[in-house]
Amino acid sequence: MCGRYASSRKPEDLATIFEVEKWDPEESLAPDYNVAPTKEVYAVLDRPVKDAESPSPVRQLRKLKWGLVPSWAKSPEGGARMINARAETVHEKPSFRKAFTSRRCIIPADGYYEWVTAAEERDLEVEGKKKRPRKQPYFVTPADGSVFAMAGLYEFWRDRTLADDHPLAWWVTCSVITTEAETGPLGVAPADGPQTLSDIHPRMPLMLTPDRWDSWLDPSRTSADDLQSLLTPPPEGLMRAYPVSTAVSNVRNNGPELLTELEGPEEGTLF
Repeated sequence: MCGRYASSRKPEDLATIFEVEKWDPEESLAPDYNVAPTKEVYAVLDRPVKDAESPSPVRQLRKLKWGLVPSWAKSPEGGARMINARAETVHEKPSFRKAFTSRRCIIPADGYYEWVTAAEERDLEVEGKKKRPRKQPYFVTPADGSVFAMAGLYEFWRDRTLADDHPLAWWVTCSVITTEAETGPLGVAPADGPQTLSDIHPRMPLMLTPDRWDSWLDPSRTSADDLQSLLTPPPEGLMRAYPVSTAVSNVRNNGPELLTELEGPEEGTLF
Protein backbone atom coordinates (compact mmCIF):
# COMPACT_ATOMS: atom_id res chain seq x y z
CA MET A 1 0.00 0.00 0.00
CA CYS A 2 0.97 3.66 -0.03
CA GLY A 3 -0.11 5.57 3.07
CA ARG A 4 2.61 8.18 3.42
CA TYR A 5 4.98 9.87 0.99
CA ALA A 6 7.16 12.94 0.47
CA SER A 7 6.63 15.69 -2.11
CA SER A 8 9.07 18.59 -1.93
CA ARG A 9 9.59 19.71 -5.53
CA LYS A 10 8.50 23.22 -6.45
CA PRO A 11 5.48 23.52 -8.78
CA GLU A 12 7.56 25.25 -11.44
CA ASP A 13 9.97 22.31 -11.41
CA LEU A 14 7.12 19.83 -11.73
CA ALA A 15 5.70 21.91 -14.57
CA THR A 16 9.00 21.57 -16.43
CA ILE A 17 9.41 17.86 -15.74
CA PHE A 18 5.90 16.95 -16.90
CA GLU A 19 5.65 19.59 -19.65
CA VAL A 20 2.68 21.25 -17.95
CA GLU A 21 0.92 23.95 -19.95
CA LYS A 22 -1.25 25.38 -17.18
CA TRP A 23 -0.89 25.78 -13.43
CA ASP A 24 -2.10 28.40 -11.02
CA PRO A 25 0.55 29.89 -8.69
CA GLU A 26 -2.25 30.49 -6.18
CA GLU A 27 -2.59 26.69 -5.87
CA SER A 28 1.05 26.26 -4.84
CA LEU A 29 1.72 23.90 -1.94
CA ALA A 30 4.56 24.07 0.56
CA PRO A 31 7.11 21.22 0.45
CA ASP A 32 5.64 18.29 2.37
CA TYR A 33 7.91 15.58 3.72
CA ASN A 34 5.12 13.67 5.44
CA VAL A 35 2.13 13.58 3.10
CA ALA A 36 -0.79 11.77 4.74
CA PRO A 37 -4.34 10.89 3.62
CA THR A 38 -6.80 13.81 3.23
CA LYS A 39 -3.99 16.30 2.62
CA GLU A 40 -3.90 18.41 -0.54
CA VAL A 41 -1.39 17.10 -3.07
CA TYR A 42 -0.16 17.87 -6.57
CA ALA A 43 -1.49 15.91 -9.52
CA VAL A 44 -0.69 16.14 -13.23
CA LEU A 45 -3.62 15.58 -15.58
CA ASP A 46 -4.79 16.22 -19.13
CA ARG A 47 -8.26 17.73 -19.53
CA PRO A 48 -9.91 20.73 -21.24
CA VAL A 49 -9.69 24.04 -19.42
CA LYS A 50 -13.02 25.24 -18.07
CA ASP A 51 -14.61 28.00 -20.20
CA ALA A 52 -11.76 27.82 -22.76
CA GLU A 53 -12.55 28.26 -26.45
CA SER A 54 -10.86 25.00 -27.37
CA PRO A 55 -12.17 21.65 -26.08
CA SER A 56 -8.75 20.07 -26.50
CA PRO A 57 -7.15 18.61 -23.38
CA VAL A 58 -4.41 20.65 -21.73
CA ARG A 59 -1.63 19.31 -19.48
CA GLN A 60 -2.30 20.81 -16.04
CA LEU A 61 -0.79 20.76 -12.56
CA ARG A 62 -3.65 20.74 -10.08
CA LYS A 63 -4.12 20.66 -6.32
CA LEU A 64 -6.30 17.71 -5.26
CA LYS A 65 -7.25 16.06 -1.97
CA TRP A 66 -5.74 12.63 -1.35
CA GLY A 67 -8.53 10.11 -0.74
CA LEU A 68 -10.92 9.51 -3.62
CA VAL A 69 -14.61 10.25 -3.15
CA PRO A 70 -16.73 8.61 -5.89
CA SER A 71 -19.12 10.93 -7.70
CA TRP A 72 -22.08 8.86 -6.48
CA ALA A 73 -21.08 8.94 -2.78
CA LYS A 74 -23.64 10.46 -0.43
CA SER A 75 -20.88 12.09 1.65
CA PRO A 76 -17.09 12.53 1.46
CA GLU A 77 -16.49 10.70 4.73
CA GLY A 78 -15.09 7.55 3.11
CA GLY A 79 -12.37 9.39 1.21
CA ALA A 80 -9.69 8.74 3.81
CA ARG A 81 -10.10 5.00 3.18
CA MET A 82 -9.83 5.37 -0.61
CA ILE A 83 -6.21 6.47 -0.85
CA ASN A 84 -5.15 3.38 -2.84
CA ALA A 85 -6.60 1.43 -5.77
CA ARG A 86 -5.23 -2.02 -6.62
CA ALA A 87 -3.93 -2.33 -10.18
CA GLU A 88 -5.35 -5.85 -10.41
CA THR A 89 -8.96 -4.76 -9.75
CA VAL A 90 -9.10 -1.02 -10.53
CA HIS A 91 -10.96 -1.70 -13.79
CA GLU A 92 -13.86 -3.45 -12.03
CA LYS A 93 -14.30 -1.83 -8.62
CA PRO A 94 -17.35 0.51 -8.60
CA SER A 95 -15.41 3.25 -6.80
CA PHE A 96 -12.62 3.36 -9.38
CA ARG A 97 -13.68 1.87 -12.73
CA LYS A 98 -15.16 5.07 -14.22
CA ALA A 99 -12.17 7.16 -13.16
CA PHE A 100 -9.84 4.48 -14.55
CA THR A 101 -11.24 4.91 -18.05
CA SER A 102 -11.87 8.66 -17.89
CA ARG A 103 -9.86 10.48 -15.20
CA ARG A 104 -6.28 9.34 -14.77
CA CYS A 105 -3.48 11.42 -13.33
CA ILE A 106 0.12 11.29 -12.18
CA ILE A 107 0.83 12.06 -8.54
CA PRO A 108 4.47 13.22 -8.28
CA ALA A 109 6.52 12.30 -5.22
CA ASP A 110 10.10 12.22 -4.02
CA GLY A 111 9.40 8.71 -2.77
CA TYR A 112 7.24 6.87 -0.27
CA TYR A 113 7.57 5.51 3.27
CA GLU A 114 6.97 1.96 4.39
CA TRP A 115 7.37 0.39 7.81
CA VAL A 116 9.12 -2.90 8.59
CA THR A 117 8.45 -4.87 11.77
CA ALA A 118 11.51 -6.21 13.62
CA ALA A 119 12.14 -9.89 12.81
CA GLU A 120 12.08 -11.05 16.40
CA GLU A 121 8.79 -9.27 16.99
CA ARG A 122 7.25 -10.81 13.88
CA ASP A 123 8.04 -14.13 15.55
CA LEU A 124 6.28 -12.97 18.73
CA GLU A 125 3.21 -12.05 16.71
CA VAL A 126 3.15 -15.52 15.18
CA GLU A 127 3.27 -17.02 18.68
CA GLY A 128 0.20 -15.00 19.58
CA LYS A 129 1.78 -12.80 22.21
CA LYS A 130 0.22 -9.37 22.56
CA LYS A 131 2.86 -6.73 22.13
CA ARG A 132 3.01 -3.59 20.08
CA PRO A 133 5.72 -4.34 17.50
CA ARG A 134 8.62 -1.99 16.84
CA LYS A 135 8.50 -0.73 13.28
CA GLN A 136 11.34 0.86 11.37
CA PRO A 137 10.38 3.24 8.55
CA TYR A 138 12.16 3.03 5.20
CA PHE A 139 12.12 5.61 2.44
CA VAL A 140 11.82 4.21 -1.09
CA THR A 141 12.89 6.51 -3.92
CA PRO A 142 14.29 6.37 -7.46
CA ALA A 143 17.98 5.53 -7.24
CA ASP A 144 18.88 8.25 -9.76
CA GLY A 145 17.07 11.02 -7.86
CA SER A 146 14.37 11.50 -10.47
CA VAL A 147 10.72 12.15 -9.68
CA PHE A 148 8.61 9.20 -8.53
CA ALA A 149 5.60 9.42 -10.87
CA MET A 150 2.81 7.48 -9.14
CA ALA A 151 -0.11 6.35 -11.30
CA GLY A 152 -3.29 7.87 -9.96
CA LEU A 153 -6.99 8.46 -10.53
CA TYR A 154 -9.06 11.55 -9.79
CA GLU A 155 -12.75 12.17 -9.32
CA PHE A 156 -15.24 15.02 -8.85
CA TRP A 157 -17.79 15.04 -6.05
CA ARG A 158 -20.58 17.59 -5.65
CA ASP A 159 -21.66 18.66 -2.18
CA ARG A 160 -25.41 19.05 -2.67
CA THR A 161 -25.79 20.88 0.62
CA LEU A 162 -24.00 23.93 -0.78
CA ALA A 163 -24.97 26.47 -3.41
CA ASP A 164 -23.53 26.16 -6.91
CA ASP A 165 -21.31 29.21 -6.45
CA HIS A 166 -19.94 28.10 -3.07
CA PRO A 167 -16.13 27.62 -3.23
CA LEU A 168 -16.45 24.22 -1.51
CA ALA A 169 -19.34 22.93 -3.62
CA TRP A 170 -17.01 20.70 -5.64
CA TRP A 171 -14.38 18.32 -4.27
CA VAL A 172 -11.62 16.99 -6.53
CA THR A 173 -10.00 13.95 -4.98
CA CYS A 174 -7.45 11.34 -5.99
CA SER A 175 -6.13 7.86 -5.28
CA VAL A 176 -2.75 6.17 -5.85
CA ILE A 177 -2.71 2.91 -7.79
CA THR A 178 -0.66 0.15 -6.16
CA THR A 179 0.84 -3.05 -7.52
CA GLU A 180 2.80 -6.03 -6.25
CA ALA A 181 6.20 -4.96 -4.94
CA GLU A 182 9.26 -5.90 -6.95
CA THR A 183 10.99 -9.12 -5.99
CA GLY A 184 14.19 -8.34 -7.91
CA PRO A 185 17.20 -6.61 -6.35
CA LEU A 186 17.06 -2.93 -5.51
CA GLY A 187 19.21 -0.54 -7.50
CA VAL A 188 20.84 0.48 -4.20
CA ALA A 189 20.17 -1.62 -1.10
CA PRO A 190 21.29 -1.23 2.54
CA ALA A 191 24.14 -3.54 3.51
CA ASP A 192 22.15 -5.04 6.40
CA GLY A 193 18.64 -4.33 5.27
CA PRO A 194 16.00 -5.21 2.70
CA GLN A 195 17.42 -6.31 -0.63
CA THR A 196 14.11 -6.13 -2.52
CA LEU A 197 11.01 -3.98 -2.23
CA SER A 198 8.98 -7.05 -1.38
CA ASP A 199 11.18 -7.47 1.71
CA ILE A 200 9.74 -4.19 2.96
CA HIS A 201 6.09 -4.61 1.95
CA PRO A 202 4.22 -6.84 -0.52
CA ARG A 203 2.79 -3.84 -2.36
CA MET A 204 4.08 -0.53 -3.70
CA PRO A 205 2.78 2.50 -5.63
CA LEU A 206 2.75 1.86 -9.38
CA MET A 207 5.55 4.01 -10.77
CA LEU A 208 5.13 5.22 -14.34
CA THR A 209 8.35 5.59 -16.32
CA PRO A 210 8.47 8.70 -18.58
CA ASP A 211 7.73 6.66 -21.71
CA ARG A 212 4.23 5.94 -20.31
CA TRP A 213 3.29 9.40 -19.05
CA ASP A 214 1.56 10.62 -22.21
CA SER A 215 -0.33 7.37 -22.78
CA TRP A 216 -1.52 7.23 -19.17
CA LEU A 217 -2.76 10.83 -19.17
CA ASP A 218 -4.37 10.69 -22.62
CA PRO A 219 -8.15 11.11 -22.01
CA SER A 220 -8.94 9.68 -25.44
CA ARG A 221 -7.83 6.24 -24.24
CA THR A 222 -10.98 4.86 -22.64
CA SER A 223 -10.73 1.09 -23.16
CA ALA A 224 -10.16 -0.73 -19.88
CA ASP A 225 -8.48 -3.61 -21.72
CA ASP A 226 -6.13 -1.20 -23.49
CA LEU A 227 -5.32 0.73 -20.31
CA GLN A 228 -4.47 -2.38 -18.34
CA SER A 229 -1.36 -2.77 -20.48
CA LEU A 230 -0.05 0.41 -18.83
CA LEU A 231 -0.30 -1.10 -15.34
CA THR A 232 2.80 -3.26 -15.63
CA PRO A 233 5.41 -2.55 -12.92
CA PRO A 234 8.54 -0.61 -13.96
CA PRO A 235 11.82 -2.42 -14.71
CA GLU A 236 13.62 -3.82 -11.68
CA GLY A 237 16.64 -2.08 -10.21
CA LEU A 238 15.39 1.50 -10.51
CA MET A 239 14.73 2.00 -6.80
CA ARG A 240 16.68 2.35 -3.59
CA ALA A 241 15.49 2.06 0.01
CA TYR A 242 17.08 3.24 3.22
CA PRO A 243 16.08 3.56 6.90
CA VAL A 244 14.91 6.94 8.20
CA SER A 245 14.00 8.32 11.60
CA THR A 246 10.92 6.96 13.36
CA ALA A 247 9.90 10.63 13.70
CA VAL A 248 8.09 10.20 10.38
CA SER A 249 5.66 7.85 12.12
CA ASN A 250 4.05 10.91 13.71
CA VAL A 251 2.18 12.77 10.98
CA ARG A 252 2.68 16.05 12.86
CA ASN A 253 6.42 15.89 12.15
CA ASN A 254 7.39 17.46 8.85
CA GLY A 255 10.72 18.63 7.47
CA PRO A 256 13.63 17.60 5.22
CA GLU A 257 15.30 15.84 8.17
CA LEU A 258 12.71 13.07 7.77
CA LEU A 259 14.52 12.02 4.57
CA THR A 260 17.95 11.80 6.21
CA GLU A 261 19.44 8.37 5.63
CA LEU A 262 20.40 6.45 8.77
CA GLU A 263 23.35 4.11 8.94
CA GLY A 264 21.03 1.40 10.18
CA PRO A 265 17.62 0.82 11.82
CA GLU A 266 17.01 3.01 14.87
CA GLU A 267 15.90 0.15 17.07
CA GLY A 268 18.08 -2.84 16.32
CA THR A 269 18.30 -5.42 13.56
CA LEU A 270 15.23 -5.99 11.39
CA PHE A 271 16.47 -8.60 8.96
